Amino acid sequence: MTLTLQQLTGSNFAYQQLPFERFLDDAAALGRERLELWGIAPQFHIPQVSDAEARAVRRSAQARGLSVHCLTPEQVMYPVNVASPVTWLRAASIAMFRRAAELAAELGAELLLLTPGRGFEDEPLEAAWRRSVDAVGEIAAYAETLGVACVLEPLQRVESNLVNDSRTLARMLDEIGSSNVGAVLDTVGMAVAGESVDDYFDSLGDRVRHVHLVDGSPAGHLAWGDGRLPLAEYLTALERRGYGGRMTFELFGDGTYAFDPRPVVERCLSAVTSALPR
Repeated sequence: MTLTLQQLTGSNFAYQQLPFERFLDDAAALGRERLELWGIAPQFHIPQVSDAEARAVRRSAQARGLSVHCLTPEQVMYPVNVASPVTWLRAASIAMFRRAAELAAELGAELLLLTPGRGFEDEPLEAAWRRSVDAVGEIAAYAETLGVACVLEPLQRVESNLVNDSRTLARMLDEIGSSNVGAVLDTVGMAVAGESVDDYFDSLGDRVRHVHLVDGSPAGHLAWGDGRLPLAEYLTALERRGYGGRMTFELFGDGTYAFDPRPVVERCLSAVTSALPR
């Protein structure tokens, strides 16, 4: 399968300090067709957004020739943790994701992105692992009733003590046992774990259903050219492994991208154009 630029989504990861309409306008002007929507205040705060407001976002996107592909609630910085040993926090986190699944359906999104959470550092790992497996399974089962699939993303060790690489992700997906949960390959998380694209596909096969394509040193979630990761090597491997899903620039960097994100996205698109296998 040949990789194309149209597999790249538009995303609002660097647009938090700008009006949401500015993000939609830029995504359309830059030729994007599908969107990965970061669910964060003030643009799309999951606990606050009504069904009607989600449908309004869908219409605003459609008016520009866009559609939402993936909803990614903020779940690392916020108090969201599906593996928490604190009963109320875990319950509230699961409820947030169930609500996110409902909003994803209203948006017409195919995917809801989840992360595994983390346990206390001084508790037995298996206890937190079991809480995570049960929670992700519950969320995925509910999402399936709404026609929404889920994808689970490994996190860096500073973010989670549960799933940090492709092998532990494969183990968790096996234990969840649901065809409605796939895998996310994040190039920064992959590089920090010392892994390659082939490692992911060897462990997960066609369960890799979404890609965060970002530069790093190796961490950082940088625009391409601001880090040192091998973009052309990654794209060649994704094409060789037959990847046909979407890819997103998950841009955080040092925060300066948010001052004027469009040129940063343009730079990433140009880098991918130059690096695509010929």
